[in-house]
Amino acid sequence: MICYCFQYTEMDIRKDVFQNNGQSPLLDRIIAERKQGTCQCDIKNPKGT
Repeated sequence: MICYCFQYTEMDIRKDVFQNNGQSPLLDRIIAERKQGTCQCDIKNPKGT
């Protein structure tokens, strides 16, 4: 699992990159949410981060 907040897997990101000519809106969303402090990785990730 790449992102526990949005339930994105590595395969989701890979498919997204392939379908979007090397770009990943999913990854962009993860990065934006982290910058805004709205992700909940510390709560949803079983490892804590």
